Amino acid sequence: MVHVFKALGQAVALDVGSGGVYALDEIAYDLLTSYLNNPQASDMDILAPLLRKHDPAKAAETLSELREMIAEGYLFTPDEEPDIQVNTQGIVKAMCIHAAHDCNLRCTYCFADAGEYHMRDRALLAPETGKRALDWLVRKSGNRYNLEVDFFGGEPLMNFEAIREVVAYGRELEKTHHKRFKFTTTTNGVNLNDEMIAFLNREMDNVVISIDGREAVHDRMRPTANGKGSYALIMDHAKKLVRERNQQQYYIRGTYTRFNLDFANDVLHLADEGFEQLSIEPVVTSADKPYALRMEDIPRIGEEYERLGKEYIRRRKDGRWFNFFHFMLDLTGGPCLQKRLTGCGAGNEYVAVTPDGDIYPCHQFVGRENMRMGSVLDETFDLGMQTHFKSNHVLAKEKCRSCWARFYCSGGCAANAHAFNGDIGKPYELECSLEQKRLECAMAIYAIEQRDTLSADASADNSET
Repeated sequence: MVHVFKALGQAVALDVGSGGVYALDEIAYDLLTSYLNNPQASDMDILAPLLRKHDPAKAAETLSELREMIAEGYLFTPDEEPDIQVNTQGIVKAMCIHAAHDCNLRCTYCFADAGEYHMRDRALLAPETGKRALDWLVRKSGNRYNLEVDFFGGEPLMNFEAIREVVAYGRELEKTHHKRFKFTTTTNGVNLNDEMIAFLNREMDNVVISIDGREAVHDRMRPTANGKGSYALIMDHAKKLVRERNQQQYYIRGTYTRFNLDFANDVLHLADEGFEQLSIEPVVTSADKPYALRMEDIPRIGEEYERLGKEYIRRRKDGRWFNFFHFMLDLTGGPCLQKRLTGCGAGNEYVAVTPDGDIYPCHQFVGRENMRMGSVLDETFDLGMQTHFKSNHVLAKEKCRSCWARFYCSGGCAANAHAFNGDIGKPYELECSLEQKRLECAMAIYAIEQRDTLSADASADNSET
């Protein structure tokens, strides 16, 4: 399968089978598009519609080059389906520990219902429950050395002392069980102080801070419990944490809604404030909410990703460098095939644990009916549900099998599929559309930056000679 598209003014071809990404000139784009419309056509039939637009000799030469690439296996590489082995041994390597089912913000779009997870019972994790969760993870991790644990909420720093005690316990487990805990935290930043910043920067492999962008945009959706804005409470603390982490191993993570479809301005605002690692995600909520994204918004959102992509390239060239999560694409290394097929591992290699010790497939499934997998307190774990999630790989999803993006999105979010379609194997359509557009922009950025690098190198060589 070959996917041909234009993004950021650049024509690109993706060979799905091999993962090859090729920057195309206008002739190659038109010829490859013509070929895809009728792959059995003769050279003359492919060329005929294009001869008024392009020089005949150049078009014929380009078509010959495309034919050569096809013959040598660079294009239309067979889409071979690997053998997927479903893990039935109960191995788990990552855990989201809910340090607090409570929050000091009342974010309008919060899927966790202001931290309560629709359980109507605000609760904080007891340190002993957190330690039991780590014990459980060590036992379930088999021979895995690196184990990932994210402290989540609600707002986890409302339970800072428990987090500190659980982390200390984890460091002791490392010594006796030949494990390495990669602790991370997701926080709204309201409670951040110097003591917390020092601890997070010492103990956490990654820190995610939730900021939506411009002050008015942020405060509209992320008020405090008393209804006031939270932007001013967060920014100075967030900047200090990031500065003391040397701009490494963190993300500023925001959410855009229908209220700010110009979200590129929010990304750029955060970049202007000095943050270099950025991620702004689309809101996921029921369609009846006024801030919910709708399918009719897709063209407008696509234009915004295009606008952001062009500015992203410009700034990375002129010294105002930053990373945008959805534009980061490693085409030479990146995730292994198993990871590409299975995605985040929710319900299989990754689980969430509540303050009560209950186990769920991931943080977004917490509180959903019939989604409890067991408990770290009584050693129960539903291996049948784990196998069901493991079997939900991208090649098992009918919609994904024919999608060019399948090895990059890994079939999308199981929690979103379950929420909107009642089935973890049926991807959420709006999510698919947005992911495809982001991937096209990311591949175009890759092609443009690679092309510019090659041009710069060639110019340097010429100047030396």
